Amino acid sequence: MPQTTPFAALRYNLDHVGNLSDVIAPPYDVIDPQLQDELYKRHPANVIRIILNRQEPGDDADQKYGRAAKFVEQWKSEGVLIREEKPAYYVYHQQFEHEGNVINRRGFMGRVRLQPFGEGNIYPHEETHPKAKVDRLKLTTATKQNNSQIFGLYPDPNNDVITLLDAATEGVTPMESTDHLGVKHILWPVTDESVAARVSELMEDRPMFVADGHHRYETACNYRDQVTQESGGISDDHPANFVMTMLVGMSDPGMIVLPTHRLLRGTPSFSSAEIIEKLEGTFECEVIDGGLDAADQVWATMESADDQSILGLYAVTDQKWLICKALEGAKTRIQELAASQSEDWRGLGVSLLHRLVIDDLLGCKGHPKPTYVHEVSELLDGLRGEGSQAESDSDEPYTLAALVMPAKLEHVEAISLLKERMPAKSTYFYPKLLSGLTFNPLA
Repeated sequence: MPQTTPFAALRYNLDHVGNLSDVIAPPYDVIDPQLQDELYKRHPANVIRIILNRQEPGDDADQKYGRAAKFVEQWKSEGVLIREEKPAYYVYHQQFEHEGNVINRRGFMGRVRLQPFGEGNIYPHEETHPKAKVDRLKLTTATKQNNSQIFGLYPDPNNDVITLLDAATEGVTPMESTDHLGVKHILWPVTDESVAARVSELMEDRPMFVADGHHRYETACNYRDQVTQESGGISDDHPANFVMTMLVGMSDPGMIVLPTHRLLRGTPSFSSAEIIEKLEGTFECEVIDGGLDAADQVWATMESADDQSILGLYAVTDQKWLICKALEGAKTRIQELAASQSEDWRGLGVSLLHRLVIDDLLGCKGHPKPTYVHEVSELLDGLRGEGSQAESDSDEPYTLAALVMPAKLEHVEAISLLKERMPAKSTYFYPKLLSGLTFNPLA
């Protein structure tokens, strides 16, 4: 990994704002208009006013970025935000429930020296889109700080780094907050210079895999280039050469990856017999009795098998679920369809689902963007026309649904090292990191 260093964060002054839970927010890209409005009402200094300032009547296109910057300056002048006296690594634990168990994901925040993707040992695993990067660059330029952290994964089989940092938190008073999903977030600043030096040393030469925040990472690179061009060059230790990053060891017991299931519109409505016919020779299909509610049984079978080659498909016409297991014919066909991709990429459940089953065998290439959900219950709600339609802009009924296994961390590592990008929504790293715990000044 490139140089990892502690930093003197800009942080909320709890004597001023009171409860930290009132001023934090999830990442900007998972906030819908309803949650944005709720966060605006929660506290006048909620970080939403920085990371996702809303368009006001009479605004020009970019006025919201200038307004976000004014909040930063106002809150600094009023003492709402204060700068740390000493650089620190910030140990960051997230405690949450999953399948009836309490899980603690452990990591730490620091600064990571920027490298363009493809030129060093920082690896992306998802594609990025220009529109989002333009938006984030305008915000960074206006506020002159990292407002949300990147989420990076690094190999550490024995969890040496976080063990060292956890030990250093003894006697340090943490900051605690709880997000809108009930996840508890705990932060300890570790300012011991000897500990920081040892952490930086341990992190040398490790690769980093970007789990979340690809647009923000590329934005940080673009901002550095912009500052360099405008000033005629910057020093090696200029803060724009770094990006605020949450680093989590890939072997941490709390590091889980959740699935992202699919609901589709704009495709034909298939019967189970039609799906079996179209997948003949590539998948072995088993019809599961029980109608729509058999989804839980299908997913339980898939989870137990823990096999990327197994998909769950719902035939809307006769309301039957199928468990579909890839045969040798599927491997042959996707190799023809995705010859430029690696075997690791072609073996992913999401690759088999989209490139082979939906686009090719079912003939639905060019279908509208799916609605993505993470829980089987959400998928069932969607098929029944109930529940949240936050990611959907249509009230039309769904014509196809799919359960798919999530990619594992070893898939992320293997495919990233090959400098490939995984299909959209291959991974869902839960829980999301909070915005508002720390800010990293860039000037």
